[in-house]
Amino acid sequence: MSLSLTSVPTFPPIQETLFLTLYCRALDSRLPASILRDTMSDDLARRLDYDFTRIKSSPSLISGTALRARKLDEAVNAFCAAHPHGVVLDLGCGLDTRAFRCERPEGVDWYDIDLPDVIGLRAKVIPHGDRIHPVAADLAEPGWRDAIPGGRPAMIVAEGVLPFLPGATFQAMIRRLTGHFPEGMLALNGYTRFAAWSMRFHPAMKALGIRGAEGFDDAREPEGWGAGLTLAGEQLLSRAPEVASFPQPLRALTRLMARSDALSRQGARVLCYRFPVP
Repeated sequence: MSLSLTSVPTFPPIQETLFLTLYCRALDSRLPASILRDTMSDDLARRLDYDFTRIKSSPSLISGTALRARKLDEAVNAFCAAHPHGVVLDLGCGLDTRAFRCERPEGVDWYDIDLPDVIGLRAKVIPHGDRIHPVAADLAEPGWRDAIPGGRPAMIVAEGVLPFLPGATFQAMIRRLTGHFPEGMLALNGYTRFAAWSMRFHPAMKALGIRGAEGFDDAREPEGWGAGLTLAGEQLLSRAPEVASFPQPLRALTRLMARSDALSRQGARVLCYRFPVP
């Protein structure tokens, strides 16, 4: 019997990047030395009526996407272990299955937040699960946080969001969120300005029509956003032990890059911040 595929809407280029990250997680799960082992994403990709041949994937993109997601998952797991009655906000969630990959205590409420058309597609293909709440909202607008109860510690995850929001808009959003909760963590993949600029020349980005992105160089720069942030950790992913699972020659090139702080920061990095300032 043939598989019935779920049709997908036509998205603008920035929203269409959700298929890029989904496909990279799916391809990683098919590898013998999978980093993320996200078989749910693989199943999801196989059920969507989308032309994934448009996506110019590469070993570096697949492994880098999986490793970045794994490190952000680890940050979420650590937060949930310390705050078993907290909340998690997955900003610009796309079709990510993070809520099902992470270890969520029964008392944690999870909020998957993205634009209405994306949340509409999620509702068709991903179960909400217990205490998983979809929120259809434009991250740049100020009112959507009111749908999320404050008063509890919060983990704010922003994977792949920073490059596609103007810097002032992203900072204002973070200020509103950190002011909504008494304490918590912010975890994001932090692009340097050069790395964000160079994204437009990546074949996958060019295929999807992505033209611009933003970033920052100094990991402590967000401490000056007026959001009460304190840097808690900077992980240079070229130095992560999971690089041992990268295919060759990517593994050798990544280990060579890891010898230099400057080169490592031009690659992927995961940044974590506490709020408020003690």
